Amino acid sequence: MRVSKINYYLDIAGTVAKRSTCLRKKYGAIIVKDDQIIATGYNGSPRGSINCSDADSCIREEMGVPRGERYELCRSVHAEANAIIAAPRNDMLGSTMYLAGRSAQTGELVPNLNCCSMCRRMTINAGIEHVVIRQSENEYTVIPVAQWVGDDAALTGGY
Repeated sequence: MRVSKINYYLDIAGTVAKRSTCLRKKYGAIIVKDDQIIATGYNGSPRGSINCSDADSCIREEMGVPRGERYELCRSVHAEANAIIAAPRNDMLGSTMYLAGRSAQTGELVPNLNCCSMCRRMTINAGIEHVVIRQSENEYTVIPVAQWVGDDAALTGGY
């Protein structure tokens, strides 16, 4: 049986995530418009900076910081942000971002995966129309980015 187009793109995002240098979670994002991949991104340290995987150290892990908190301590740039940085805004207008993530320790899909408030704001400003998030090997959530606009809880981390 042929894989659906959405799962095809989510599979590609999952492959991009394998480049992640994070010791906690491996995320991959791709931006697609008119059936063309515009950009890819994975979570990792800024270019030229030491990666957590190379340092074999994660400050947030060592401090026991829960998922979704104290991002300022993390040395990584998020997958969504890296994909947005890599694409011209004009190409992103009306596009779709596909996002997939797995635990670096177990390889299991990250449950209840979602964009952080900062990545939501960048996604809005990039002109991306939808975000598709892998929930299981064959299930996903499609989020219309317009629903984040004006939603203070979505944009300030109140979720």
